Amino acid sequence: MSIVELKVPTIGESITEVTLSAWLKKEGDYVNLDEPICEFESDKATLEFPSEAAGQLTQIAEEGEDLEIGALVAKIDTSVKAPTEAESVPADDAGAEDAPVEEDEKSEEKDSYASGHPSPAAKRILDEKGIDASEVKGTGKDGRITKEDAQQAQKVEKETSVAKSADDIPAPSPRKDFSREERKERMSRMRRTIARRLVSAKNNTAMLTTFNEVDMSAIMDLRKEYQDKFVEKHGIKLGFMSLFAKASAQALMEMPAVNSRIDEDYLIYHDYVDISIAISTPNGLVVPPVHNVESLDFHEIELKIKELAEKARAGTLSLEEMTGGTFTITNGGIFGSMMSTPILNEPQSAILGMHNIVQRPVVVDGEITIRPMMYLALSYDHRVIDGSTSVTFLVRVKELLEDPVQLLMGL
Repeated sequence: MSIVELKVPTIGESITEVTLSAWLKKEGDYVNLDEPICEFESDKATLEFPSEAAGQLTQIAEEGEDLEIGALVAKIDTSVKAPTEAESVPADDAGAEDAPVEEDEKSEEKDSYASGHPSPAAKRILDEKGIDASEVKGTGKDGRITKEDAQQAQKVEKETSVAKSADDIPAPSPRKDFSREERKERMSRMRRTIARRLVSAKNNTAMLTTFNEVDMSAIMDLRKEYQDKFVEKHGIKLGFMSLFAKASAQALMEMPAVNSRIDEDYLIYHDYVDISIAISTPNGLVVPPVHNVESLDFHEIELKIKELAEKARAGTLSLEEMTGGTFTITNGGIFGSMMSTPILNEPQSAILGMHNIVQRPVVVDGEITIRPMMYLALSYDHRVIDGSTSVTFLVRVKELLEDPVQLLMGL
């Protein structure tokens, strides 16, 4: 018997512990070299752990267990040979050749068996999307639904009958009056990390917030006039986020203090702008950065944000994609927020909060008119950024958004 021990690998300099979030292979399964056997959840991302040898799997760690770097995860018995095709047929399928089943029926049964067996990682993604496994065609071994299949799957809207009898309508679950039940759920590693960093930002920075408002009329007119041409040329819509990111990048290059960070007794300045975009996922908020926004065109920013958002919600962001950032933008307006004080994303010194666009009466040239208005909030570290600088920065962002010609021409 030859045993290979599989241990938690070194993932990143700052990561000392991971959580075994899901086993992708069962106890006693035969696994091939480099075949993923489980998933680790780190502070920043979910990672698949491939087998370092081919053989029979013996699980050591349990799902949900926190493991230090170098801890034993599993063992592989390399003396066990790969099962033959006949040996790999499930017991329930034994004698299937003797059953009087037509060829079409066999094909249907095989498809049904495959569609009902996603991997644990794929099942979690399908559950988050609200997609039944039977709606997905698997591309893995024996038709198994892989993680990639689940990520690409789209929910199929099924037609419902207009006329339904009362018997067809499910009865609502009875409400428990005066319920006093409680339940206890362990926080995910990402949620624990988010909690720790938020407390750190509140306790270790001199955080203040300044506010302003922006008239979104010019931006909305710009998008309305050129949206179709933009989509036709670039294959993606011109959203608010790329416009805000570009305006912020221009203002940050003009006021480098807002784009800097503190490092003990020094200030670190950047001659580039990497904007972290806050993305809401089922496991919490992540802030992957878009690099060199100051040098990107609007469609390049939009495509990168779309790519990062899709990966974030599928849990496939790499550590490299989660690293860095000199400034953060968060958009609470998509959830209906009208005003908030965003918390700093350490070690960055400032974060811009976007909010809901609301039609409000404002005075323009001495007359009251209705305009689409948005409140902006800039939270900043007062140790690094003076109050006058923060106000000037936010005013500059407002000017660029209210006169997007300046933004487009880099004025």
